[in-house]
Amino acid sequence: RDVIAAGELVDSSPTRGCMVIKPSGMALWERLRDELDSRIKDFEVDSAYFPLLIPVSFLSKEAEHVEGFAKECAVVTHHRLRSVPGGTGVEPDPAAELEEPLIVRPTSETIIWHMFGKWINSYRDLPLKVNQWANVLRWELRTRPFLRSAEFLWQEGHTAHATGEEADGFARDILDMYADVCEGLLALPVVRGAKSPSERFAGAEETYTIEGLMQNGFALQCGTAHFLGQNFAKAFDVEFQPADGPREHVWAT
Repeated sequence: RDVIAAGELVDSSPTRGCMVIKPSGMALWERLRDELDSRIKDFEVDSAYFPLLIPVSFLSKEAEHVEGFAKECAVVTHHRLRSVPGGTGVEPDPAAELEEPLIVRPTSETIIWHMFGKWINSYRDLPLKVNQWANVLRWELRTRPFLRSAEFLWQEGHTAHATGEEADGFARDILDMYADVCEGLLALPVVRGAKSPSERFAGAEETYTIEGLMQNGFALQCGTAHFLGQNFAKAFDVEFQPADGPREHVWAT
């Protein structure tokens, strides 16, 4: 906290759980983002962008995923406000209630896999590798600047592959790249490993992680790469036609 204050990296926000990133803090983020983006593109990953708002029904298509994120989601239920009748201020307009509520993305697997289902048909469409730089929102009760806030900036890469071996290998390669950035650019030593089943990303077969050691002896998750198996492909019915044989579900990271 002393370094953050002395460096004028962030300021408190009137929005509970969120922080204002000041110019000096944003400059650090841009330097890290540019380095990561260049390395991600070296893996022949294309940039894309997906909506901030996701239909709530999408989240329920993958059982473990909805269980993992349901309690952290912010929900949009109306599309406009109105003046409070006979009073001051504003309130949701009852006539503007959405037919289906929308969640503010806590992560983008569901909407990206919906789109992958439209883009993938043949083995010629694979591997499909996209990355987006975005903000996400996860309702947090306890927040700390840069370590945990309700809204935060990140990148999320999503890939589809013809085989599980290729997908798992790609996730491991990305984790190695994250570790190299931490150690080479940030001078932050990390330990590489895999999460226990109870700590895996919701819906993943394996979560590979790099962990840093904090002064209090606790491990700090510094980056993750997930092997999703065929869970999201089956939930969103994303299949491809191989060169020979029947259609198959793709494998994911």
